[in-house]
Amino acid sequence: MTFLLVLLVILGLFGGVHWYLWRRIVRDTTAPGGTGRRIGTAAAVLLPLTTFAALMSGRAGAPFAVERALAWPGFLWLAVVLYLTLALLVGEAVRPLLHRLLGSRDRSRERTREGTRETADRPAAGEQPVTAAETVPEAVSEAVSVTAPAGAAETSGPAGPAGPAESSRRSGGSGHAPAGAPEPAPEPAPEAGPAASGTPAPPGPGRRLFVARTVAVAASAAALGTVGYGTLGVLDGPSVKRVTVPLTKLPRSAHGYRIAVVSDIHIGPVLGRAHTRRIVETINRTQPDLVAIVGDLVDGDVADLGRAAEPLAGLRSRDGSFFVTGNHEYFSGAAQWVDFVRDLGVHPLENARVELPGFDLAGVNDPAAEREGAAGEGPDFGRALGGRDPARASVLLAHQPVVIDEAVEYGVGLQLSGHTHGGQLWPGEYLAALANPTVAGLERYGDTQLYVTRGAGAWGPPVRVGAESDITVVTLASPDA
Repeated sequence: MTFLLVLLVILGLFGGVHWYLWRRIVRDTTAPGGTGRRIGTAAAVLLPLTTFAALMSGRAGAPFAVERALAWPGFLWLAVVLYLTLALLVGEAVRPLLHRLLGSRDRSRERTREGTRETADRPAAGEQPVTAAETVPEAVSEAVSVTAPAGAAETSGPAGPAGPAESSRRSGGSGHAPAGAPEPAPEPAPEAGPAASGTPAPPGPGRRLFVARTVAVAASAAALGTVGYGTLGVLDGPSVKRVTVPLTKLPRSAHGYRIAVVSDIHIGPVLGRAHTRRIVETINRTQPDLVAIVGDLVDGDVADLGRAAEPLAGLRSRDGSFFVTGNHEYFSGAAQWVDFVRDLGVHPLENARVELPGFDLAGVNDPAAEREGAAGEGPDFGRALGGRDPARASVLLAHQPVVIDEAVEYGVGLQLSGHTHGGQLWPGEYLAALANPTVAGLERYGDTQLYVTRGAGAWGPPVRVGAESDITVVTLASPDA
């Protein structure tokens, strides 16, 4: 019941986000019934369905070929949705500023046009402005000369405009202009509305469309550019980080011992054999004394991904390569992968340890074993660390950082973990911090140090933003050196 409720909440949130994207990217920028509106609406429906199918196809037992066909578009769209939504939310703050800027520009242009008209109507230098008092009588005189009967001019008196009394007499004493005189034009009434009252007019449809398209284009470019850059980072392969960790119990003879730590390779429908080969080549170039693979090696069955994992047989180090399970191994069938990597020459540490010159190397299974129905196969610190010589230094391989409390209890000197991906997609690091004591890097818990690598691959979208993939070479340092 709880799972169903969580699933419904997630689907509701996913649907709500896509409605918002459709509204801002499609509805606000296209004409109803137009080709753009139809194409955008179809994409807003099909793309999230592709993402949902990519997430569910593996667990639903779909053929691996179908998984691969769905994985790239489905998972990449998931990353695009994240950054497109973030960019549009920023656009919500920019939108009113654009409206204000464009409105100010339009008012400035209107004032410029009005100034131009006033300049055109102003008389040239040296000319006297013509007033209504001078032009109206002239018009009246012209009208009288045209309409008066013969002989009227002889009795009209001296030349020039008639006085008021004479004008009144000629017009029949009514005080009105004689017949034929033009009526003075009425004064225009002041315009009503926002402009007249001093309130700025609301943005017109043209301005709203321009702003909507500007924000949509800018947000889309930012999202696609971010996802493209993050994808190239994953496909180029992990970088190498180097960290020196002092261990109080490490003998001088083991000073400078180098462990190549790699986690979260995530071989699957997106990242395959070429990805594994890049990682192996990068590790071998560091010339480590030991290779530690700390979980989440695969996402799928040996039958589908065995060939993609085969390059692991080429790992080279003085004391060999070791492997512990992560939570994704239990989604895929951990037992088959434990046997497979052993055949490749990688030594699984299933709640076990080995004594190496200078320190004990232990490994525990992932806690997901208990949740996935492999009862009794979860982490067993007693088996892995019980009965050892407490005077010897110890290094523990454990996929999830959350087992650090047990490591402290058993006196472990250094725990090496992965699982978090460093957040993988910003701002995912803040969410990862809610569930993990350390998201990335080296921290101390009591007398135990914990180092968490960001991992060498990616889960879901083959994209990393703000959390570069890495392989870490941990150099152990003795206090006696």
